[in-house]
Amino acid sequence: MLTNQTPDGGLLQGKTALVYGAGGAIGGAVSRAFAAEGATVYLAGRTEARLEKVARDIREDGGTAETAVVDALDEKQVDAFVAAAAKKAKRIDISFNVISFGDIQQPLMEIDVDDFTQPITLAARTHFLTTRAAAGYMVKQKSGVVLMFGGSGPQTMTGLGGFKVALDAMDGQRRQWALELGKHGVRVVTMVTGGIIETIPWQVEGREEIVVGIANAAHLNRTATLADVGNVASFIASDRAGAITDATINISSGAIVDY
Repeated sequence: MLTNQTPDGGLLQGKTALVYGAGGAIGGAVSRAFAAEGATVYLAGRTEARLEKVARDIREDGGTAETAVVDALDEKQVDAFVAAAAKKAKRIDISFNVISFGDIQQPLMEIDVDDFTQPITLAARTHFLTTRAAAGYMVKQKSGVVLMFGGSGPQTMTGLGGFKVALDAMDGQRRQWALELGKHGVRVVTMVTGGIIETIPWQVEGREEIVVGIANAAHLNRTATLADVGNVASFIASDRAGAITDATINISSGAIVDY
């Protein structure tokens, strides 16, 4: 009989996972999923109360989680966070960064240059810092997974400002890291969803139109959920996905065309 769990109790049993932006909807969902599959999860973010809420949920379900207030754009803070986790856990197996980029979405002819470049700069900087910090330990142990969220692809739409370009930059960085880390047994993978309806605040102007747009773009009679993100992230980070690297895992229900 096939099962989703390993003989030891979970896909990620005994692994150590770092999650940046763990207090947010997606970061929290993935953190809970990692813990449910047996990983010890180190939650990083800038709002302690949100991190503690996710940690409580994990502990109440029998999982293990620790929290740290970390600015994932600050080199010293990132390096110190990873070093502390590695010292305690003796290894770093998973690094997942899903912090927001503070993007302002406007047509290119209307947007201020600083507003345009901000998400590009933030995305490139934070993923470089968190990946490099984790990779230092992963290379030594000859294993590990760096997981990114929000890949690019050939499609876009008007009015996104620098957001789509930031995703393009993330894709480029994934390819470079995957090439340079692959010989050390470290995998680098991106997830794309096409939009998670649960993450759109109720008070957002035009929410109904956004939801309809996400649903209409899907080829299935459903869209991706936070549970889907957590489940797929856990699989990607597990040894069962050991041959997957430098790839985009598409869980957009067909809304995003692969290329």
